[in-house]
Amino acid sequence: MQTELTSRAAGSRRDEGLTGSTPQLEAQIERLRTSLRLAVVFGGDKLAPGSVLYSSHNTRPCKSYEAVAIDIADALRRIGFRHVDLMPDDMHLGDRLRSNNIHMAWLNTGGIQGYDPTAHAAAMLEMFGVPYVGHDPLATTVLDNKHAFKSEALSAGLPTASFVTWHMTRGAFRPEVNARFQRAFHDFAGPFVVKPVSGRASLHVHVVDDKAGLPHAVEEVYRATENLVLIEKYLPGREFCIAAAGPISARQGRLVRRRDPFTFAALERVLSPSERIFTSMDVQPITQDRCQSVDRRRDPVHWDALHRLARQVFLEFNLRSLVRIDMRSDENGDLHILEVNPKPDLKKPAEGVTNLVSMGLPEAGMDYDDLILSLLADRLNFLFTHRRDSVGHLVDLLQPRAPTGWGPLHHERVSGPAAEAYRHTSAEAAVHATAVEMIAKSSDDHAFADINALATNVNLRALEAVPAEPARRKPRRHARGRS
Repeated sequence: MQTELTSRAAGSRRDEGLTGSTPQLEAQIERLRTSLRLAVVFGGDKLAPGSVLYSSHNTRPCKSYEAVAIDIADALRRIGFRHVDLMPDDMHLGDRLRSNNIHMAWLNTGGIQGYDPTAHAAAMLEMFGVPYVGHDPLATTVLDNKHAFKSEALSAGLPTASFVTWHMTRGAFRPEVNARFQRAFHDFAGPFVVKPVSGRASLHVHVVDDKAGLPHAVEEVYRATENLVLIEKYLPGREFCIAAAGPISARQGRLVRRRDPFTFAALERVLSPSERIFTSMDVQPITQDRCQSVDRRRDPVHWDALHRLARQVFLEFNLRSLVRIDMRSDENGDLHILEVNPKPDLKKPAEGVTNLVSMGLPEAGMDYDDLILSLLADRLNFLFTHRRDSVGHLVDLLQPRAPTGWGPLHHERVSGPAAEAYRHTSAEAAVHATAVEMIAKSSDDHAFADINALATNVNLRALEAVPAEPARRKPRRHARGRS
């Protein structure tokens, strides 16, 4: 019977892959609340003394996002994390992380200057060895460069509007003789959308009615950004957006694990009669009357398409954190992906003002603090599951204090692989103990089954972790010689 139970548990663990259990993840987070030192990073000021060596151009309109960083930090404290710092993204970021003994960061920065600035902080943290909530440098760069995203989307079979790019180093843009433009648009005469390949808040975006107006619009966008300019087909239909995140989410403080990415906040943007594209939030703040939820019962076609495309984008681009996907329908009602925002606004909703992600939280049974916990928990789950060797300092935080009799003397007696096995097994045992306590307090009918599964799991890990000793040879008996 014991053999059957052990085999079944081992098989179950293999079937789950490396995902672990939700109670175990909740227990890990519970232990980290008192010990994990977090830093929420916002965009620095390149004009502040000592922030950069030399001031240079920023291809994106500058914004610090400090107010949003404060909201995120406050939510982390309300969730129960005791050590949360705020710090700017500049050349002293590494020194600040080290002096504050930071274990993990939350990236809420778009960079401060240069090209591909949204990837700079993530790239520094990768070099520092500091894990973070946010997208890796490659994903951030691809998503924040609309032409790169659209090219990869087309290769993956995802629908997006026809487009070309132009750089003014090639001279003035002349659509009537440009072969790439002719291949992309054929006999389409307009209207077109001209915008930066990298930007934020719909700034420097122009709707151009015909080919004749393109050269001037392209030159104007280039002057503002000193970067590639995107020209794409204007889609006349309805405009939508939807958020997508990893499979771990929180509802009322309790974690939920899904098989697929968590897609939510499917909204239709409400345009005024004079609006051909959604007005920048810098010009007109987002309020409840600017968007409306896509109802699954009233509009099942769009609801299904939005969620399906959002999941496909999240998986196809191997994303690891929250994104907002903007879509628009063409003259036939078919949806096309306009862009994917790697840093959607996470400002805490206040009276009269909200953001496109938070507007969908009530329908998902969540509030703002649930969203922040969801993003942190999903990232920790990924790190503990797939990058455990890279976050040893986080794993160490899960270890309990050594009980009496198992202190320095024990480590002196046991060394090498056995000591390492003890260290990892004791850390997991502590997490499982917390998980058992949390399960026992719940009203779930399967609580005892979960406790047994966790106990079996930790025993299996202990057996697998301790290396087998090499077989000892029996001493040979030498026959006594006759005298």
